[in-house]
Amino acid sequence: MSRISVRGFAVASATAVTTVGAVVGVASGDPQHASADNLETTASDATLLADIPSGEQAQVQTVSLAQQASAQSAAADQAAQKSAEEAARIQAAHDAKAKKQAADDKAEAAKKAEEAKKAEAAQNAIKSASAFAVQSSYSASAVQAMARQMMPADQFQCFSNIVTRESGWNYTATNAGSGAYGLVQALPGSKMASAGADWQTNPATQIKWGLNYMDSRYGSPCGAWSFWQAHSWY
Repeated sequence: MSRISVRGFAVASATAVTTVGAVVGVASGDPQHASADNLETTASDATLLADIPSGEQAQVQTVSLAQQASAQSAAADQAAQKSAEEAARIQAAHDAKAKKQAADDKAEAAKKAEEAKKAEAAQNAIKSASAFAVQSSYSASAVQAMARQMMPADQFQCFSNIVTRESGWNYTATNAGSGAYGLVQALPGSKMASAGADWQTNPATQIKWGLNYMDSRYGSPCGAWSFWQAHSWY
């Protein structure tokens, strides 16, 4: 084995241990450990770093530095790989979130478009007062059918609740005390002339005026009904 070896590279500590062991042997009276020949043999068999020629010492140090550099390079590569994997994970999560948001936005836009389409269809389905043929008289059920066609479906029940209590769907109902007149008991009844000159005899004209009044004052027939429930008038 050459002088530059694993044993030779760690000789200082090996020699120290061997030497100390020999000294201990002397102190304990062990003839074997006390042998001068053993001390000489052990010392001569060990290779101290100082015994390695200076050129070879430089070679050993160069190998050690190369090993350190290799280890540092491997650690750097591992850290870079871990960093790249983490960046890829974050980007994937970001992309998934963006994709979900885009899908949600698209679904919401489609929903709003469908609602707008339905609202437009419902609005187009609402008839104006002039759409109904004038008759000499109208039954309560006929007047109710008119009202259904002149307002959004979700407002009819509220409108009906008020009219039922105010006039019982009698378009000629008159309050003897106050003079209120018609389906919605306008006071005075002549107010309804703003919706049509035939306000006294045409329930469609009265419905038109009543809807305009409820919308302007309470926002809707259902808003008017909420007020009526609290005050018994509107």
